[in-house]
Amino acid sequence: MKSMLLFAVPMILGNLLQQCYNVADTLIVGQFLGSGALAAVGSAYTLMTFLTSILLGLSMGSGALFSIRFGQRDERGLKEAMFASFVLIAAITVLLNIAAFLCLDKIRIFLRVPQDVWPLMREYLAVIFCGIAGTFLYNYFASLLRAVGNSVVPLAFLAVSAILNIVLDLWFVAGLNRGVAGAAEATIISQYVSGVGLALFYWLRFPGLRVTKEHMSLRLSSIREIAGFSLLTCIQQSVMNLGILMVQGLVNSFGTTIMAAFTAAVKIDSFAYMPVQDFGNAFSTFIAQNYGAGKQDRIRAGLKGAVATAVLFCVIISAGVWFLARPLMLLFVKAEETAIIAEGIRYLHIEGAFYCGIGCLFLLYGLYRALGRPGMSVVLTVISLGTRVALAYILSAVPAIGVAGIWWAVPIGWFLADTAGLGYYLIKKKSLLAV
Repeated sequence: MKSMLLFAVPMILGNLLQQCYNVADTLIVGQFLGSGALAAVGSAYTLMTFLTSILLGLSMGSGALFSIRFGQRDERGLKEAMFASFVLIAAITVLLNIAAFLCLDKIRIFLRVPQDVWPLMREYLAVIFCGIAGTFLYNYFASLLRAVGNSVVPLAFLAVSAILNIVLDLWFVAGLNRGVAGAAEATIISQYVSGVGLALFYWLRFPGLRVTKEHMSLRLSSIREIAGFSLLTCIQQSVMNLGILMVQGLVNSFGTTIMAAFTAAVKIDSFAYMPVQDFGNAFSTFIAQNYGAGKQDRIRAGLKGAVATAVLFCVIISAGVWFLARPLMLLFVKAEETAIIAEGIRYLHIEGAFYCGIGCLFLLYGLYRALGRPGMSVVLTVISLGTRVALAYILSAVPAIGVAGIWWAVPIGWFLADTAGLGYYLIKKKSLLAV
């Protein structure tokens, strides 16, 4: 547990800083530009989370394979996998960027964005889409370095870019009056600083991991192996965020007040359970390296310790979010926006009480990805998000429940997926841990 926690802490801090990209936009936009701009940036954030989750999923899946090769001490296999993965994810990044710009004007219909919010949201998206390549570079090289046990360097680059983002946000929005476009410009500049900077640092400081000409071969077996890890993890991440995107469309149908409340509350939500999500990723790297090295005892011990740690953390965070819901909402929304604050508090009181559900689910995702069963992570995601989307639409249509039904659908989906994931592990334990 000590080594796992020491490895996890920089990852947790790093992704909390990564959340600062959009949270800084949201906080500054909400305070300086008003609730309409807050709703626009928040709805755009949900869309961008979906798009970047594709790249994140591909990088995380590749990272699991890198960890296994590193655990096996297979240097050639590691470098061939690095090259194949880079080419695959770079190609998908280009296609994703082209598709995002081509579909820009169709987004309003899909997300059911109110007409008064759409001009601001379109202005923000037209700029923020230019940062997708920077997101790819950061996530790829961060996954590579974490796979070989270095989680500190990605944190350092994120720290610099997060601070830069906040400074530029204040300058562009409050100083230069560039509106939502200025917030987006600050974000993409910071993304490229972290992405390009980390790529250069890897090349200069880790010569032992450099891919040379002899490793630049796209063999079918290598591509198939990368695809087996990366694409299924990508599907898992994409399905998860597609479900959230569909929920965003339902939220948007309730008007600007609910959109703004959801935007602020989701940022708080993301910060609250982000540490346990990253602990799940660190846990996945730990399991994958020991799986590659054939150490079943360390896998079993790590699994028990990780569950206890995640549950304890979630109980503490749930209590904090419950009691501090109002002051947390006031960080994003002016005190006179009483309706927005009240709805945000209701959201946090419902979801904030059940973070244990999402904490255990992140561990299950990491476990199955590390043991070469990323398909099971997809199944759990479908159960969790399928339940969430279906119940959100069903419950919110009941007049006596209304929008609260959207909030209650989330923890129900978490616990159903937890039950399925734990049941599968107990049934298949012997075959899963066989190395």
